[in-house]
Amino acid sequence: MSTLAKLKLVSSKRNRTVSPTVHRRNKLSSKIYEQIEVVKALKEGRIFAPTKLKTVRNAETGERKTIETAKRVKEWFWTAEGGKINLSIRYGSKVIELAKGKNAIEVANTDELLTTLQLIKDAVLAGELDEAITNASDKLRSGFVK
Repeated sequence: MSTLAKLKLVSSKRNRTVSPTVHRRNKLSSKIYEQIEVVKALKEGRIFAPTKLKTVRNAETGERKTIETAKRVKEWFWTAEGGKINLSIRYGSKVIELAKGKNAIEVANTDELLTTLQLIKDAVLAGELDEAITNASDKLRSGFVK
């Protein structure tokens, strides 16, 4: 018992659920991280190909097997007229409206694109885009209602 007496013992219960707002923030933050990695790979001249696990069934034997396959990551940015790069932030398949009537950010080059993505990620984690994320989530969810 003398060993346990040296420790600070408390009564605590682990919270297993995360609020929907925090869950949406984390989801968007991970997608922004993927976009940052896509831009870094583009700058270095390589291809960013994250992997995911997929379960497939053999048609002949019926045996299920887990394989590792490349995950498809769509770029959120494109080159617009005049050589500028435009970036839209997506939640699922919906584009987030960043300001009234504004859904994209214009940057000059890939270096600025990287810093902009990092700023957006920080803003998401700070909760600055919670209302816009909630609106996009509601629009996305309404498409699944019968």
